[in-house]
Amino acid sequence: MRLPVSPEPLPPPERAPAPSALERALARLVRWQLERPLRVLAAVGLLTAGCLALASRLKVDTSFETLLPESRPSVVELHRISARTSTLSTLFVVLEGQDAAGVRKAVDALVPALRALGPPWAGQVEDGVQDALAFLRPRAGLYKDLDTLQKLSADVEARYAYEVGKQTGLQLDLDEAPPPPIEPERIRKQIGADSDPDERFPGGRYQSANGKTAVIIVRTGIVGADFKRAGEAVEKVSAVIARVNPGQFDPSLHWGLSGDLAIGLSEYRLINRDLTEVGLVGTVLILGVVFLYYLRVWTVAAMGLAIGIGVSWTFAVTELLFGRLNLATGFLFTIIAGNGINSSILLMARYLEERRHGAMAKAAVVEAMKRTWAPTLTAAATASAAYGALVVTEFRGFREFGWIGGLGMLICWVAAYLALPPILILIERIWPLGRRTWWRRMFRIDAHGIPYGRPFATIVARAPRVITVVGVLLTIAGAVLTVRYVRSDPMEYDTNKIQSDRHAVAEVHRLFGVAMGITRFVGLDGMAVMTERVDQVPALKAALEARRDAAPADAKPFKDVHALQEFVPEDQEAKIPILLQLRKRILKAHARGLVADWPKIAPYVPPEDLVPFGLNDLPDAIARPFTERNGTRGRIVYISPIDGDVTSDAHYLLRWADSFRSTILPDGTEIRGSGRAVIYADMWNAILHDVPKALAVSFLATLAIVLVAFRKLRPSAQVILTLLVGVSWMVGMLDLAGFKLNFLNFIALPVTFGIGVDYAVNVVQRDLELRNPLEVLRRTGGAVVLCSLTTLLGYLALAKSVNFGVRSLGVTAVLGEVACLLAAVLVLPAALIWWRRRSAAA
Repeated sequence: MRLPVSPEPLPPPERAPAPSALERALARLVRWQLERPLRVLAAVGLLTAGCLALASRLKVDTSFETLLPESRPSVVELHRISARTSTLSTLFVVLEGQDAAGVRKAVDALVPALRALGPPWAGQVEDGVQDALAFLRPRAGLYKDLDTLQKLSADVEARYAYEVGKQTGLQLDLDEAPPPPIEPERIRKQIGADSDPDERFPGGRYQSANGKTAVIIVRTGIVGADFKRAGEAVEKVSAVIARVNPGQFDPSLHWGLSGDLAIGLSEYRLINRDLTEVGLVGTVLILGVVFLYYLRVWTVAAMGLAIGIGVSWTFAVTELLFGRLNLATGFLFTIIAGNGINSSILLMARYLEERRHGAMAKAAVVEAMKRTWAPTLTAAATASAAYGALVVTEFRGFREFGWIGGLGMLICWVAAYLALPPILILIERIWPLGRRTWWRRMFRIDAHGIPYGRPFATIVARAPRVITVVGVLLTIAGAVLTVRYVRSDPMEYDTNKIQSDRHAVAEVHRLFGVAMGITRFVGLDGMAVMTERVDQVPALKAALEARRDAAPADAKPFKDVHALQEFVPEDQEAKIPILLQLRKRILKAHARGLVADWPKIAPYVPPEDLVPFGLNDLPDAIARPFTERNGTRGRIVYISPIDGDVTSDAHYLLRWADSFRSTILPDGTEIRGSGRAVIYADMWNAILHDVPKALAVSFLATLAIVLVAFRKLRPSAQVILTLLVGVSWMVGMLDLAGFKLNFLNFIALPVTFGIGVDYAVNVVQRDLELRNPLEVLRRTGGAVVLCSLTTLLGYLALAKSVNFGVRSLGVTAVLGEVACLLAAVLVLPAALIWWRRRSAAA
């Protein structure tokens, strides 16, 4: 009898690894979200309310120097010059009419009324150059060279003796030719001005030659960047003009305000209005395309709340980190909203898929979070890394853009997974998923919305091989065009194409041109250079002029160098005795009736008490542009550009900036220059230096995150190759369109690596689960396309901006989005299908 054999003992069941502390904490958080959704949302709401209060304090700084690091020598020098020179702003009151006499009466009525405003609104009010002319005309002879004065004196003495002898009958040299007569015009030119100031300033006033246009200069005590007080100054000056009513003197007369204060205020208001309009347009477009995909109001409301929370947290952090926005970061609202909502879209799509398959609300939320957190976090991390790549650049505009955008992507991911689950639970309690609204029943609208991914699935299913081959050929063409684009110097050198569209503020700029033509005002284009000592100015002026004169005729860096010392003539002690003798002879000749056109000569006759004068003796009307805050005169030098509309050409700005950026004086002292030209030049140099660095960091960071997320070479390679296909198409389109890069749209290049890879990440991640690219497009393709559309529309809203640079950023980013999306939902699935079919056949 055989004994029963005992069965082998079964091995003990494997124990699941104990959850980590982080996993336990996340499990508690999810349980809290599902069981206490109101408490979660209350806490989130309180935090968001505080963040909104912080974010509301953000202001936009429109100055270009904020885009460069504070340590940049040009920025340091600009701050030094600004700290020592007057920061007071100017208003031009421009009067235009048809009756010259009426215009003059209007000016005479307005000047005392405006002076009555007093500081800071109207510190000084001027309607002409009367004070300057009163000082310069009697001393004009001091500005002539000594030889000219000596010859004129000898000729006047000889002619005077001849005329007196002729009148008294004592002229005995009858056989000698008489001395040449002294023409009144010669006397005026040689002891006075070469040209009559009345031709430039009729009657000493700021008015046109026909007298129908006049200008009043109001020098305020308002700093140009203080836009609140600038607005008050404009309102007060406008109220005074309205009260005086210039139209009573000439019914056709109309007036307007310009000047640096009015222009700065107008452009500041324009940018703020632009930010609001672009933000509203972007919000409507993003939520609209989300609604069309789901056709459920509550889904739009839920995701709108989630992304609103994320955006408010992001800009609260921005206020804490930077305390302001600049020209580059001011438009990040729609960019962050359009890209940051992607996590909510994928979470919502998976939640609705689980609900349609019969899962209850809480179970659907748990499964959706479980299945989507990894790919959405990967996508958010790659987008954050792409923005973060800008942080390594020297260009402060890029760095701040990178910090805000990079943190924004992660913050919006946290907001989506913290706020959206409890929102879904509460909505299901109020409005269950299966309940149909009256408008759905009336219009027979399908509960699943518009299937954005289905058209792509249909196209890929019909011709995967053709799509793959065409995609490869287009990629090769894009790579060739990319090389050509890089070699052709893709930078934009027309600065008009990165500034605001002046049609919106055309009138204030037109009036500024009118006022500049009449007043000969030192305009916005003049660059100031500051010395440490007054005695350094002549050497600096000589060095700059030598540099200008040495340049080729067609490559002059600037036109003139102006210093206050030009108004203090040389050799005054030698000239004054000659001028006093001329005065004596001219007055005696006039008494004898020997001087014709006396009214033209009289203003230039030297005064009896003519004495030498220096810088401190010049009237304020002359010395004001060269006077520092502490009253020191003569240490400022102005450099004016060459004639013509050249200050919008970056090539010229670079040449101009290099001509006075640094000057070594004979004693070895270095004098640095700054201003708009140097700031622009440094911006260009920083961009050219930072482009390769930012692109390399962005790509390497994206590659690293993809490798960590997938931990396998094949899916990682599929994602990266798809990204490179999209990027090559993008740059190829930029080349074909002749699109140039500037300091704003350059941002789109490194950001495209991180944002464009999102779509390939989600497609490959779901394909690893389903192993069917067509099914991936049918199930997840719609959400992927929707993610791209929200990002694309966020950028497309920038095309509504009045700033050409911001528009170019929107267009460049849209091209990148379209290219990377098509690569992810057409070429990638088609290539996977074709490759697997070939592998199966083999």
